[in-house]
Amino acid sequence: MKHFLSLAAALIFHCGLACAQSAPDMPPSLSQVFRYEQMSVVTNPNGTERRTVFNGVMATGETVGGRESTQPVGTPAPPLHSIQHSEIIIVRQGVIEFQHDGKADRLGPGSVIYVAFGTLHAVKNAGDVPAKYDVIQIGGDTKK
Repeated sequence: MKHFLSLAAALIFHCGLACAQSAPDMPPSLSQVFRYEQMSVVTNPNGTERRTVFNGVMATGETVGGRESTQPVGTPAPPLHSIQHSEIIIVRQGVIEFQHDGKADRLGPGSVIYVAFGTLHAVKNAGDVPAKYDVIQIGGDTKK
């Protein structure tokens, strides 16, 4: 599974990310590094945090975005919502519950979720430690 995660990260980051809004002065053809300690933290009213890594357009034309999310223990699940893009979610820490298609799956570190375009879903912390996961958004209404 760790090899898959490395492959997924390499695929997204090295397949030709043409532009990243977090570094608008960089020429669009350059590879880039996004340091964790330099990412802005947004804290939502329910206590969850997110760090946007990048938003841009790949050389092949797809919009792509990446962020890291943290949900404290006991955070209520957000309302079910649908998305107009595809997502890959990689669980890094804790246990999350992925509600989708009328069912709920519990997943731990190393697990990967694919959320298809238009899926009604929600993700919540279902464990006893903060849940951390990375989200890669592709296509559709992903911000450029």
